[in-house]
Amino acid sequence: MIWSSASEFWAMGGYGVYVWGSMGVSAALLACEVLLARMGRQQALDAVCEAMNAEALDAETPGGAAASPAVASRTLPFPQGAET
Repeated sequence: MIWSSASEFWAMGGYGVYVWGSMGVSAALLACEVLLARMGRQQALDAVCEAMNAEALDAETPGGAAASPAVASRTLPFPQGAET
């Protein structure tokens, strides 16, 4: 399509509201996806650090991990060896 002015381009033949509205919604959703991915990664890292700290505290206490079997059987939120 060929437009003779910038205003015709932005109007998109009368469909500009739909075109630019959908572009805006798509951009907002992509930004939310990036934000949610970063938050999820941070939560996973926090959970791993928390588990490591709990294991370190159990190792320092008399009786070690046997004193707290709940910590010893805890699984990490993602498979071991996965990159973070």
